Formats: sequence, structure tokens, C-alpha cells
Amino acid sequence: MSNQMLDPVADPFETPQRAWWLREAMADDPGEPCPPLKGAVEADVVIIGGGYTGMWTAHFLKLRKPETEVVLLESDICGGGPSGRNGGFMNSLWEDIEALIDLFGDEQAVRIGALAERSIPEMSAFCEKHGIDAWFDHVGHLGVSTAPQQDGAWNGVVETAARLGLPDDLFREISPEEVQKVARSEKFRGGLMQSHVAMVQPARLARGIRKVILEQGVKIYENTSAYRLKAGPPAVVGTAEGTVTAKEAVIAVNAAAAGWKQFRRKILPRATYIVMTAPAPERLEEIGWTGGQGIYDHRATLHYLRTTRDGRIAFGAASSRAGIGTGMGARLSHDPASYRKLVQDLHRWFPEFRDVPIEAAWGGPVDVSGYHLPFFGTGSPGNVHYGLGFTGGGVGPCHLGGRILSGLALGVADEYTTLPLVGYRPKSFPPNPFLSIGAFITQESIMRTDDAHEQGRRANPLLHTIAKLPRKLGYHVGL
Repeated sequence: MSNQMLDPVADPFETPQRAWWLREAMADDPGEPCPPLKGAVEADVVIIGGGYTGMWTAHFLKLRKPETEVVLLESDICGGGPSGRNGGFMNSLWEDIEALIDLFGDEQAVRIGALAERSIPEMSAFCEKHGIDAWFDHVGHLGVSTAPQQDGAWNGVVETAARLGLPDDLFREISPEEVQKVARSEKFRGGLMQSHVAMVQPARLARGIRKVILEQGVKIYENTSAYRLKAGPPAVVGTAEGTVTAKEAVIAVNAAAAGWKQFRRKILPRATYIVMTAPAPERLEEIGWTGGQGIYDHRATLHYLRTTRDGRIAFGAASSRAGIGTGMGARLSHDPASYRKLVQDLHRWFPEFRDVPIEAAWGGPVDVSGYHLPFFGTGSPGNVHYGLGFTGGGVGPCHLGGRILSGLALGVADEYTTLPLVGYRPKSFPPNPFLSIGAFITQESIMRTDDAHEQGRRANPLLHTIAKLPRKLGYHVGL
């Protein structure tokens, strides 16, 4: 596969395309092809989903018990979904410490945070051991305020971390002057610097995991959609041209879980989009953003952005007024209006990039959960396990999820499978049609309120009130 895959698309806003990350990773190493499933196969464990969660689960299954026969089914190619198109921010779950405490109390919240944080150096060591150049970089993540209404949005997590006696550098409030030393923008005010985090090229990481699990003996069938699952036991997964019969099954399908009856009200697919500039390292020098830190703001509909090795900016937004609801339609993955809005936001933050071309634009849905936390469990009759609800922040926690799900599939009780993230009841969203209609109206209200605040305008009082409703109803989304 040649580097022609990375040639700029004539009109990246109008032409649907793979994420730049995935095209770059595949041009570097396309990997061994994995054909679709044809015929009947048997396994000890069948995994549905070839993203981070499914592949880490396969990896840990083979580590724990090498003789385990593992079959993995992926409807696209491994890494073709959220794992290959996200921003590459590798967090633990410390940023969700307040939500964890609300659900599980101080002790268990700290336990979850500590185990999730452990995943980051473990993934770094994994990449080093297997020669995976995932652009792993142990740099901080900077959360900035871009409006007075965002100032101090981090106070709660900083105070909670101090109360719990967590390391001082885990969350560190920094002044506007310090923020400008990381990246200069007239829009940036004060901020929060997070340590114990990293940045990666997400698709290189995904494709690297794929290579390792193939070497471990995992049988991967790509371009193979699972159309039905009979729990059994044994579990039987039906595909277009074959079946897999296995003792245990693992569901790791991210936003596609909204199409499964048992998860329909546990997951809200929400679109997230990214635009990518052409290389402009001299402009990054001009604004002083040369340390590779990931940056995000404190909008409810947050922006997230990072740089690349060749001097690009990838600028994304975690939600959009298109692609809200439970459907998995085309606008969840491609929306020119959302791309153009992102470019406007990019240029408002960094006018120095106004004449730098946009060479790529892509997007897709993520699996939003009501508490903004992943959830894991085992369904009746006890041999089907699931891990969902990463809400766009799964680059790090999916590794934790792989440890959990591999343990559940093997019937192991350990420090991972006994975490309270396993078996808790995620907050349900309303049934349709209220979900689709309500999600659209609420998301539109949140976005317009965020935009008004950032642009120095007074928010519409009605929209502001609607934007606050999810929090009042107990969801960890919205204003």
C-alpha cells in the first residue's frame, strides 16, 4: 500500500474518507489481510468487535491462557471504527473521579482510578516490546477555558484530588500566563494541566495490537458483520456466510451497541468530527505549541486538538448537531456543515492558520453513557460478556476493559473483574421517540449555549435552561 493513500482529497468536506490516522498507519504497514468468515468455525471465545476493547480482550485472553481458541469478528477492518479515528488522547479515569465517587464512594473510586492509570505505562511497555511506533508521548493534557463561564470548571476535580491525597501533579491549575507558554491564543484563559496521561497515533496503536494478536494465534475475520447472537450455551454468532460457535462471547462494539435491544437505552450514539490541516511546523513555532501537549476546552461540547510529528493540527469536537439519536445513519460519520464549523473554530482560536489548507476531515459515532463511564457485565445465561459506554475517552480505559472482559470470559475473579464498574446498572436514556427528539433538541441547545459563551454573547435563556436539563435529570452530560 503506497503513500498515495495520504494524498489530500480534492474536497475533504464533501468526499467521505477514512481518518487520516488510519490512512497514515495503513500506508506505513497495511498488515496481513484477514478474509471474511465463510463456513462454520468453533472457538472457546468469540469476540464481536475489532477495536481497542475487542483486541485488548483477545490479547489478554491469550496471555492468561495461551491455549484458548479465540475468534474475533470485525464488520470493517480492525481499527476502522472509533479506535482508528479518535484524537489520540490517552487518559486514565481520574478525570471522572467525581462521577466515580458519586456512584461507588471514595475508596472504590480511587481503586478504579489507580488501575486505569496503570494501563498507560503498560501500553507504553507493550508498544516498546513489540516494536510498535504508535507515536507514544508522555506529555500532559491541557484543559483551557475559552470563556468566562468556563473559568474554574476544574475546581471540583482539583479539590477532590487534594481531599483524597492524590499526587499533586495529577491535576494542576495553571494561570493564563502559563497557558500561553504551552500554546498562544487570544481565546485561552486559565487552565488545568493533567499529568499521568499520554498522546498516541490512535490507528498505529490499533493496527499494532492487531499484529500482535495475530501472532498470538487469534483468528480474525474482517468485513464480517455479526447479524445475530444466540447466547446458548454455547454462544452461536451468525454472519452473512458463516457461524461461530463458542463457549463464551464478548460484545465490544462501541456505538453499534445501540442497535442491540438490550443496550438500546444504555448507549446514545453521538457524532464526533475532526479536521486536519496541512503540515505547518513554522506556524506551530509561531504560536509556541511545540511540546506536543493535547489541548481541550471546558465546553459541554468540548473541542479537542493536538499536533502531529510533521506539524499539523488535528482539531475535533466531541459532538455535533448532526448525528444525534439512536440511528447509525450516514450523517453520524460524515457531515460537511460540522467540518466547516470546526474550521471556523480552529481559525478563531489560531488565526495564524487561516491560510493553511485543510487536507482531511472525518468523523463517526461514539458510545455515550448516561454516567459518562464505561460499564461491563455478563448477561443471562452467563456466557455473554460486554464492555461499553467509553463516551469518546476509551484510548486508555479500553485496555482496562480488555483485562476485565478477558477475566470474565475465563471465569476469573481478580482485582479487575471485581471492580465496581462490573455489573453496575448504567443510567438509561428515555425510550424513543423521546430519545431521538429530546437528544437533538438538548444537544442543539447545549451547542448554541456553548457557542454564545465562547463568542462573548448572551445565551438564549430558553436554550440555556434546556442545556441544563440532563444534569438535573442525573446524567453526567450537558451544562
